Amino acid sequence: MYKQVYILLSLQKVMLIAIPVILFACNSNVNKKMTNDDLLAYCAAQAKATANSDDTDNNMPVVIDSGKTAWTKNNIYNWRSGFWPGIEWYLYESTKDEYWKKAAEKSTEKLVGVIDTIVANHDLGFQFYCSYGNGYRLTGNPAYKKVLLRAADSLAKLFNPNVGTILSWPSRVKEKGWPHNTIIDNMMNLELLFWAAKNGGSKNLYDIAVKHAETTMKNHFRPDFSTYHVLVYDTATGQVIKGVTHQGYADNSMWARGQAWAIYGFTMAYRETKNKEFLQTAINAVEIYLKRLPKDKIPYWDFDDPTIPYAPRDASAAAITASALIELSTLCTDSLSAKKYLIAAKDMLTELATDKYLSKEKNHAFLLFSTGNKPSNKDVEVPIIYADYYFIEALLRMKKYQ
Repeated sequence: MYKQVYILLSLQKVMLIAIPVILFACNSNVNKKMTNDDLLAYCAAQAKATANSDDTDNNMPVVIDSGKTAWTKNNIYNWRSGFWPGIEWYLYESTKDEYWKKAAEKSTEKLVGVIDTIVANHDLGFQFYCSYGNGYRLTGNPAYKKVLLRAADSLAKLFNPNVGTILSWPSRVKEKGWPHNTIIDNMMNLELLFWAAKNGGSKNLYDIAVKHAETTMKNHFRPDFSTYHVLVYDTATGQVIKGVTHQGYADNSMWARGQAWAIYGFTMAYRETKNKEFLQTAINAVEIYLKRLPKDKIPYWDFDDPTIPYAPRDASAAAITASALIELSTLCTDSLSAKKYLIAAKDMLTELATDKYLSKEKNHAFLLFSTGNKPSNKDVEVPIIYADYYFIEALLRMKKYQ
């Protein structure tokens, strides 16, 4: 037995299609009675313990180590520092409970010191758009807008016009001998620039974001539309020196989270620009991802790990992709593609909502089995904060269409 609902999607503003979506297929691992609202309530309950124990220093939850219950925390300069405040803002959006608003404000405002330092990486989008961005969207707090505009200006300082992309990791220029390095993850940070250009920032911020996406579209994809993790460029000529990996299995392998960043990033870039090449790039990246997924829709950490089916899984890649596919389904002009991508997203969320992946009483996270950096044997098949962030984002996006 399964529960079926129909989701109406507006396509090209001229037609509506009714899409049947399986919410939770019956098997021994499935929470048969958990609706989307149930899952959002579950997230709030899980997060309460972390919020109640929030300390007064500038540390943020990032990962739950194997065998532990509570989150290990890093300081605000860690690239993952914006996800916990973002989760709290999403919980406020979901519950309308002032408790979460106050908690989110407290966590968000810890981050302001990050933009008063030398720009050390491209992750200002993750840090500020997930936190201050959601906060401004939900409250209109003018102080948040000022911080976001400052963060966007700081991020833009890493743009190299000779190359046409934002430098991802300044520290690895000397450390790795990568003169100008750009990682596929960087597509996610363009949303901060797009937002700033529409909200009082320089028009140049929009141009930088578009140029970065165009250059990435041209160079970062292999012929089969899998992505390199890192591209190394010559700073003077802008020519590609090489494509390598940092967190994937091999330089030419398809690292699951990297492919998820590409799907999400180019979907967002199309939404902001209406450049049809960006839409097609997102679709191309999706198609190879879906084609190579295992039957349960949760990817192994790298699609080319030779130890599959015994390789670690990455629930974070599934959550990121599910959230992206929900949005992509609303942007596609082809009704069959829209239906396909929405159902694929629902299938991913359905599997993540099983006892296998929900943390429940095991710890304070939403999801188990995300993989951060397998080559370094760091954060392998454990709860990671960005998995929870994109999981609740996907639930909220799905709710808009139910």
